[in-house]
Amino acid sequence: MKTIAIIGAGYGGLRAAELLCKQGKHQILLIDKNPYHYMQTEVYGYIAGRFDMSDIAIDLESFTRGLGEHVTFIQDEVTQIDHEEKILTTVTGQYRYDYAILAVGAETNFFTFIEGLKEHTHGIKDIQRAFAFRQAFEKRLADKLQNKKFKRAGDMHIAIAGAGLSGVEIAAEMAYTLKRYEKILARCSHRLIISLIDAAPTVLPGMDPWLIEKTEERLRTLGVHIYTNAFISQIGERDITFKDGSKLNFDFIIFTAGIKAAALTEKIETEKNRIGQIVPDEYLRIKHYLNLFVIGDCAELRDKEGNLLPPTAQTAEKSAEYVANAISKLTSGKKPAPFSTKIDGVFIALGGEYALGMLYNTVKVEGYLAYLLKKAITRFYRFGLELKVNAGYKKRKVAIES
Repeated sequence: MKTIAIIGAGYGGLRAAELLCKQGKHQILLIDKNPYHYMQTEVYGYIAGRFDMSDIAIDLESFTRGLGEHVTFIQDEVTQIDHEEKILTTVTGQYRYDYAILAVGAETNFFTFIEGLKEHTHGIKDIQRAFAFRQAFEKRLADKLQNKKFKRAGDMHIAIAGAGLSGVEIAAEMAYTLKRYEKILARCSHRLIISLIDAAPTVLPGMDPWLIEKTEERLRTLGVHIYTNAFISQIGERDITFKDGSKLNFDFIIFTAGIKAAALTEKIETEKNRIGQIVPDEYLRIKHYLNLFVIGDCAELRDKEGNLLPPTAQTAEKSAEYVANAISKLTSGKKPAPFSTKIDGVFIALGGEYALGMLYNTVKVEGYLAYLLKKAITRFYRFGLELKVNAGYKKRKVAIES
């Protein structure tokens, strides 16, 4: 029986564990420094107060118990990988492996060329930062509900730096949330402002023109102020300074404009791109580390035409599915085919029961139907996880009681 270590319990790590355990011939170690799986694709609703913590977090110990006795969750942080001896070193110990899968994801890239960026902004790549922002947002909103006397124009101004998928979804959901308070806030409601800022010429840079046009139309309907071709040079405690010298005041600011590969990748000597993502070989192995695969946001992944795949949950899961199959073939003495995949589609949540979707680059869906489809995909994913979590929880309860 081979030991397979999965480093990281994001979308890719969990998918790899699910598929590998079904093969029934491996001992699987799932290692993550956090005791939970963070459903970052749903953070837009959590930040706006629409979802609860239980909607974006899954207990990993219960999940792995639900997968069976050959899967073990280890809450620890991998600090070093010895690929020659096949040993993982963590904060508290060491683990041997036959194959390992690096699935540590990405973190917010607080660009050093923007002064004050890290000190004054909230990221969303970890649950603690999302929680801190939600608390601050809800407290300020509660204050305004109790006291309608505003001291200055735009007394509650939320700025979102980065108009990619995350930034757009957060802006739309927060704007929709504020609109729900219009009747309570009455004449003061127009003083609650959300600004979406990006250096690119449009929101959702690189996406299909139809998605861009419809997204901008929806955001403006919700009252979001869109700033494009806007280059930020400095962020202060309460204001943004642009390169042209103009300023924009804010009360809260979220930064969603950049990612970089997680810190562990820095310790691996191999080819990387400008944001630290590992460039793997055609089998998603880390070059010169033949028994070490890489999946998800910490890797630069491309389709068979050489086009970059977006760092999304879908990409992470597809790369995990490939690697699980590749390991199965290798342990059976067979050679896997090179990695090849494509994105099935994209859905964008744009506040309330409205969304946009594009399937296979041709089928366009908008409004309530797109919202239902996106919700169905999310529920299907979560339902699969919850089945295993519930099974694992029951096993744990029985073990404790006995």
